[in-house]
Amino acid sequence: MPVFDHPDFDHHQQVIHGCDAASGLRAIIAIHDTTRGPALGGLRIYPYASEADALTDVLRLSRGMTYKSALADLPLGGGKAVIIADPRRDKTPELLRAMGRLIDSLGGRYITAEDSGSGEADMRVIAEVTPHVGGLGRDGSSGDPSPWTALGVFHAMQSAVYHGLGRAESEDQFAGLRVALQGVGHVGTHLARRLHDAGARLVLADVERDAVTRLAGELEAEIVAPEAIVDAEVDVFAPCAMGAALTPEVVRRLKARVVCGAANNQLAHAEVAGQLQARGILYTPDYVANAGGVIEIAWQRRDDARPAKVAAHIARIGTILDEIFARAAQEGRSPAPVADDMARERFEAG
Repeated sequence: MPVFDHPDFDHHQQVIHGCDAASGLRAIIAIHDTTRGPALGGLRIYPYASEADALTDVLRLSRGMTYKSALADLPLGGGKAVIIADPRRDKTPELLRAMGRLIDSLGGRYITAEDSGSGEADMRVIAEVTPHVGGLGRDGSSGDPSPWTALGVFHAMQSAVYHGLGRAESEDQFAGLRVALQGVGHVGTHLARRLHDAGARLVLADVERDAVTRLAGELEAEIVAPEAIVDAEVDVFAPCAMGAALTPEVVRRLKARVVCGAANNQLAHAEVAGQLQARGILYTPDYVANAGGVIEIAWQRRDDARPAKVAAHIARIGTILDEIFARAAQEGRSPAPVADDMARERFEAG
């Protein structure tokens, strides 16, 4: 499997393949950059169709974590881990402990946390064999970062709605605004409730029909089929499921004027950012919008962590995006490469 010539390699410092026959572990850990500190990134457990798909995903995700931590002003670098497995069928304590031993062998260069296919309970199993685990909470509190991620996306959307729709931040900024959420898992559900409380009218889609039906009933939201969500007549489109949701075809079909969601790696490829800009659709760089969970996990590592301080730090996501959107408008560029430039300025300088 080629790594150095991979289109998403982007000068990763270290890429590790791990295997444990007894537990069935097949995993990849990618450490993109540790200039600002140890590489923090979640553990994704997913039944990838091939090792090549898993490598592409982990490289893109770990790079995004470097950029995310840099723009969030965290003393952390970027990394990511994936296990090639079905989390509903293959995840066992033995598999997780084997993963923990692989993480521990890196001596703290990589810190894991929950992600798609893994949760807080899984992190506690991994923590049995390595201390390099985040997102465990403290003093009996939950370490689930999804409410904090949703809070960050909400702040990001406030900025995007102002710059993309001309609606200034206020108590009624979202009143009557139509927002389509593609995916209502942990983060999507928290975000949907915040938007509903702010007065938005929601259109929801998810492959888990029972979950989306319950949430729609609670929030008086409209439900559409997953394949039809991109065609919804809405103001804002929020990708909150897996990555690569924004393809050229999707961009052609979108009715929304703003894209802002929680999913990682929303652009199928970099050129899609320009296609969104050409259509007059304001794209919110995903790794900026969804940084709330990483910010909260980073604060867990501090002695002075308090919810109010975490919330204040996460609120700065909106301020960062104000700067990105303003610079993009001034330079006539998409916010995506502008955010990349700003992140590189920070982490390359250490």
